[in-house]
Amino acid sequence: MALLESLMIHYPSLYTQVTGRKPSTEASGFSGLIKYSELTEYLVKAVTGMQKELQEARQEACRLRMECTSLQTKLGQSLEQGEESCRLQAEYNRMKKLLAAAQRDIIKLKDEKCDLYMNYTAAIEERSSAKILCQDLNLQVYQLQFELRKAQTETDFERQRSLKCTSASETQQLREEISNLRRQLLKTEKFTPAREDILDQDLAEAREQLRCYREENEQLARENNQMAEQKECLLLQVRKVSLECQMYQNKCTVVQSQIRELQAERDHAYLSRDEAHAQIARSLAEKDTLRSQLLELQEKVFAWKPCTESPRTPGGREFSWDSEESNTDSLPHSPPTRPVLRRMHAIFPVSMRSCRIECRSVCSQNAEPPCAESLRRRSETADCDSLLDNDSVIFPRGNEVEQSPEPSFNDNKRNSLSRASAPPFLLRSRPRAMRLTGRVLTISFQGEALLGQLQVVGGNKTGVFVHQVTEGSAAHAVGISPGAQILEVKYEQAHQALRMVLEDSTLEEAMWGLGQVQGFCHLSLRPNQDAYEKLMVQLQSGEAASGDSFYVRVNMSLPGSTQGSLAVSCNDILHVTSTFPVGSEGSWNASHVHSCQLLDLKTGTVPNYYRAQRLLIRAIEDMSFQPITFKKGERCHAQEKQKAVRIVSTGRQGRNPLWVCVEDSQEKSSGPGDASASRGCVTLMPYTLVTPHYPPICRPILLLPTILGRALDSKLAEWQGFQLCEPEVLTSSEHAARLQRSEVLEECEHGGQLCYTVQGVDRIMKQGTHCVLPLGLDCIRRLHRAEIFPIIIFIAQSKVSTRRLRSKVQRRGWSEEQLLECSLNEEPLLDKLPCLYRSVSPNSWCDSTALLTTLRSIICEEQKKIVWVEPDLW
Repeated sequence: MALLESLMIHYPSLYTQVTGRKPSTEASGFSGLIKYSELTEYLVKAVTGMQKELQEARQEACRLRMECTSLQTKLGQSLEQGEESCRLQAEYNRMKKLLAAAQRDIIKLKDEKCDLYMNYTAAIEERSSAKILCQDLNLQVYQLQFELRKAQTETDFERQRSLKCTSASETQQLREEISNLRRQLLKTEKFTPAREDILDQDLAEAREQLRCYREENEQLARENNQMAEQKECLLLQVRKVSLECQMYQNKCTVVQSQIRELQAERDHAYLSRDEAHAQIARSLAEKDTLRSQLLELQEKVFAWKPCTESPRTPGGREFSWDSEESNTDSLPHSPPTRPVLRRMHAIFPVSMRSCRIECRSVCSQNAEPPCAESLRRRSETADCDSLLDNDSVIFPRGNEVEQSPEPSFNDNKRNSLSRASAPPFLLRSRPRAMRLTGRVLTISFQGEALLGQLQVVGGNKTGVFVHQVTEGSAAHAVGISPGAQILEVKYEQAHQALRMVLEDSTLEEAMWGLGQVQGFCHLSLRPNQDAYEKLMVQLQSGEAASGDSFYVRVNMSLPGSTQGSLAVSCNDILHVTSTFPVGSEGSWNASHVHSCQLLDLKTGTVPNYYRAQRLLIRAIEDMSFQPITFKKGERCHAQEKQKAVRIVSTGRQGRNPLWVCVEDSQEKSSGPGDASASRGCVTLMPYTLVTPHYPPICRPILLLPTILGRALDSKLAEWQGFQLCEPEVLTSSEHAARLQRSEVLEECEHGGQLCYTVQGVDRIMKQGTHCVLPLGLDCIRRLHRAEIFPIIIFIAQSKVSTRRLRSKVQRRGWSEEQLLECSLNEEPLLDKLPCLYRSVSPNSWCDSTALLTTLRSIICEEQKKIVWVEPDLW
């Protein structure tokens, strides 16, 4: 208030500006409190401060105005830059369009250029044709000129003749006509202005057209030059291509000549082979001749046998069958009187000859298949063939012949051909005994410590090959070389016989079989250098550890106790890659297999078949001696623990691919009563061979136990992609035929004519849906024979789980006790199945809905897996 009064007194104009009112003359009561000088000083200071603040505010406003101006300038620049960028973008788009248009124009020009090339080519062709036509026209012109001259000559002659004959009146008339024609010609020579304008206009148009024609002619000339350049380029390319073609022709000629040379060499090789075959045939014929001569000499030896009883020969020399120097030349030429013949244990030459004739007559010459009697006779005479085909002759000792008793003739004949009555020594006719059968070469030699004479590589996948041969050994002397595939080994002694086929044997089996040879043996070899070199390349590159490769199913749990050993569980699938690894005696190199693909996962060593069999027997003994006492809550865990061993046995005769079958002399001499005992033999198997199968998109579903499966089949059939298998009505003949072909899976209880068949399951699978099988375990092997592999799901049961399914089971007319008993009865049968199955624990689901959800997820998982199937062991 004091400030306003001071302004009103001292600065009335400022007061008016501040308040908008005129200054009043009345003094306020406040003015008396302060003196005028002090008030004036105070007011001056206040006004001065306000003026400074006002000036600062104006400077700040000016600064802000300048900043705003600069920001506006920048904004304008940015707007200009944005417009410039938009303009550049538009220009870029326009240039892009122009470039596309130019490309299109270039393509059009190229097309036009190609058209011009074609036109130019056509023009050249037309030009050449025009030249030919011009030449024809020139000839015609020459002919016409000649005819014209001739016509003119004739015309002149006629005119002269007519002039001579015309009269004066006719001449006058002709002159008048000529004068008239001259006058008309003069009239036509005088042009009118309009006609002259028309002619000028036509002349200008003609000149314009002539100019256009000249420009077109120049353009065509330029194009002609370009075409000529391109023609030269094309000519160069044509020359280049022609040179390349000529070069390739020369190469083809050289290759054809080489092929002809190779064909000539091949023909020469064929001829050499035929000559070799002919030579072999001649040698065999000579061998037969020598054999017949040998038999005759043996007859002479037996004829001169009484002469050996005398202490000395007529020449004074002592003769003995044991002497190596004794031969047929030392026999006397005039033998004494022969004593009465006695029967001996030796092989009589006549019986050998008759046996050879009988053996040759066993093989039928007809095209019909052999009967059972013929097969029996062939098996009986097989030993006779092997005896006569070998290049070795058997002689008995004289003293043993005299001391032997006199058996019957039939017994003598049987014993002479049996292996048990082998002679005490062998006298070979030549150092090497070879027999060539196709490409298989059978070599007989002294195989003492055979593995010390040669080294082998390979396995069941590639075959067993000779890798190295010790120089100076018997194997090296008979000509065995690296790269030969060993197909069979035969070895026989007084108390042991071995005949083993190595064509599909593992390396471990081959090493065991060759290690058993400790004497005279027979090896069947086949040259297979390509397979041997391929195997060596794989071994050197590390692509393969050996020639073994097969898949097994483990029937026991093996903990990985040592370093490098592979921990496996029961029902695991292993890929065995080496049965004889270096430095791991009694072990195999194996790896786990991916469940959905044939990929090797973790690799390690596992016990071989023999060690694993001992471990399996020990595990079964430990399980049998352990007391089976567990609490109520530990029953499920005990059941899972018992699955650590799967007892699988075989009673089928013949060779199992995982072990060696040894032919013993005692087994061969066993009677018919022993055959039944061997047939009933049962062998525990720690590993079983399996083969992979890749099933179709939708596999059948089999739920176990059977009672629970019948209750859940209808629920599964309601899902999308699932269908329940329905029985078929068959006639008596159809039922008998399908039953004979094992196509009937199961017969319904209502009668034998209503059956579940393999065709019904296959029909549903072809529709792309899962076939739900309301069947039991008996149908699995029949389905496997038809290449149908179902998904087997076993739902384990306990007393608690049966209560959860009480309503579903009772609805079908069964009780909880029957369901539990069915589960306990069918669970041991699962281990005898030739394929894997999926088990559902009773603690993994709480009600039927959760069980169905678990089953659906299991079916999806099992559908993606590979099916591993065991062979029929019975």
